[in-house]
Amino acid sequence: MSVLDSKIPEGPIDKKWTNHKNHINLVSPANKRRIDVIVIGTGLAGGAAAASLAELGYNVKAFCYQDSPRRAHSIAAQGGINAAKNYQNDGDSTYRLFYDTIKGGDYRSREANVYRLAEVSANIIDQCVAQGVPFAREYGGLLDNRSFGGVQVSRTFYAKGQTGQQLLLGAYSAMSRQIGKGKIKMYNRHEMLELVVVGGKARGIIARNLTTGEIERHSAHAVLICSGGYGNVFFLSTNAMGSNVTAGWKIHKKGAFFANPCYTQIHPTCIPVSGDHQSKLTLMSESLRNDGRIWVPKKKEDAEAIRAKKLKPTDLKEEDRDYYLERRYPAFGNLVPRDVASRAAKERCDAGFGVNATGEAVFLDFASAIQRYGKEAALVQGEDVDNSEVVTHLGKKVVEAKYGNLFQMYEQIVDDNPYETPMMIYPAVHYTMGGIWVDYNLMTTIPGCFALGEANFSDHGANRLGASALMQGLADGYFVIPYTVGDYLSGDIRTGAIPTDSPEFDEAEKEVKERLEHFINNKGTKTVDYFHKKLGKIMWEKCGMARNKEGLEQAIQDIRALREEFWKDVRVPGKMDELNPELEKAGRVADFLELGELMCKDALTRNESCGGHFREEYQTEEGEAMRDDDGYTHVSAWEYKGDPGAAELHKEDLKYEYIELKQRSYK
Repeated sequence: MSVLDSKIPEGPIDKKWTNHKNHINLVSPANKRRIDVIVIGTGLAGGAAAASLAELGYNVKAFCYQDSPRRAHSIAAQGGINAAKNYQNDGDSTYRLFYDTIKGGDYRSREANVYRLAEVSANIIDQCVAQGVPFAREYGGLLDNRSFGGVQVSRTFYAKGQTGQQLLLGAYSAMSRQIGKGKIKMYNRHEMLELVVVGGKARGIIARNLTTGEIERHSAHAVLICSGGYGNVFFLSTNAMGSNVTAGWKIHKKGAFFANPCYTQIHPTCIPVSGDHQSKLTLMSESLRNDGRIWVPKKKEDAEAIRAKKLKPTDLKEEDRDYYLERRYPAFGNLVPRDVASRAAKERCDAGFGVNATGEAVFLDFASAIQRYGKEAALVQGEDVDNSEVVTHLGKKVVEAKYGNLFQMYEQIVDDNPYETPMMIYPAVHYTMGGIWVDYNLMTTIPGCFALGEANFSDHGANRLGASALMQGLADGYFVIPYTVGDYLSGDIRTGAIPTDSPEFDEAEKEVKERLEHFINNKGTKTVDYFHKKLGKIMWEKCGMARNKEGLEQAIQDIRALREEFWKDVRVPGKMDELNPELEKAGRVADFLELGELMCKDALTRNESCGGHFREEYQTEEGEAMRDDDGYTHVSAWEYKGDPGAAELHKEDLKYEYIELKQRSYK
């Protein structure tokens, strides 16, 4: 075991970042023009980083596998972005956001990083408003806020249910300006397949042009991995189907430690699985829990009647409904953190109270919100508050203004009107808190290789609070990496351009070509999706919402056997030197088959429950997560040793100086 150096600055927590910025090395404008930076991924973290670094004067090469940066998966984020501006005058502050994030992550995140995130959050909103992001506004013109899970204040800024899209367009516009000036060279439809390390430093990548199949070499003085999370290891998730772990896994195999891979977020408000035909799941924003009430029938016979379509949910009287989150967690109600809400839904469904055909769904009901808003609107407009038809009509208009596009999306997918009958929801894989280990400067254990946004592990601990993913991505890209990458690159001002004809580039390209040729030449009998689905089933059943020792040990054996079968029997049609989506998927699934084993190994070694990591052996009498602070208040960082099963564990101890470690309670 080794102690990792997180490079956390000295001093009081509210002065660490300021003092750090005051003492880091800088690169002059003239020298920035001599330095190249590669950015992998163009979502909020990558887009913000590419735009910011190019604006500063660096030469940036940005890569995305999509046909445009605008299609990065950040676009799918719906509900909002947190910032400690206290516009509602409800007691919010930088410290409160810091505290809520640490507590929401079940005390398994790094204090200094989280405080910095809370500290720069207000700057993000100002930056995005200046870019023209159309945040919702109140009647007087001020930016509006709403609440999200795990907090008791309103700090979430939003643009209807499409906040991620609007923020991404802001970052994309900043990128486009730099592309037009020639400071960013954009490589659409390119996928990074290998990291090149020269002299112990990250010096470039091997990429594949996904349109032509051409293998390309690209050099730089630093490489930034901003490629998102690895939720698609479960096959069914809320992630875009192309989302993958390849960039992160390739740098892991070149020496970057992978931290807390078992920390997976299960989002409580997703459209339930409807059958084996599905290829992905759809998220319904957590913002809906502001006004929607979650319930199941109190009686099993009513649940059975609803499943059999003999009873409509609207026919059930209030006294026959179990608003179980409000019952179990009165202080937070429907706005408990995601891991708590997810486990509570699973518990009710496992007990036989599920409400759809599969028995794996609960109701998210807006009836009371429609009536509440309707009466308020009727009073304001001088209408008759006792006229139920008028009140319902006005209430629906208010709900439509707040959540309209989400309701439309639900109706188009489910063919049910959520204004008239409750939505059905169930937990699904959404976000991954684990990722590449980084220090305070966001640098991995490979000098010159940085990881930003969801690709790193640093800010959320064992569970992410809603509306914090967009906050972290933009904080890392706009307000952290421009300082910290400069500190590193100040040592490269005399290096000159990095050549691509070195033995290291030769070897990396050879590895990539051999791997691709194997897939094309392997005359197997099964599709890539066959293996991906089997892996996803193993992961969901054995390393999903609940885990136990026996299941995890079995999962490791099953994944190893599946991986061996994959390399022997996968069939990839087509050729290397052409557009070949199946070849793309094969490489990504190969990486998932290795990552899946490491996730199970990590979960097996963490003998406690915390946040999204719920070991059935470690729970309270009330079914809540039971931490072991004496044994596991650390980051588990894994070093690759030639095989996922042989990975070596390194620990970074987590020290809490400004927050007291205690059992989470949302009651």
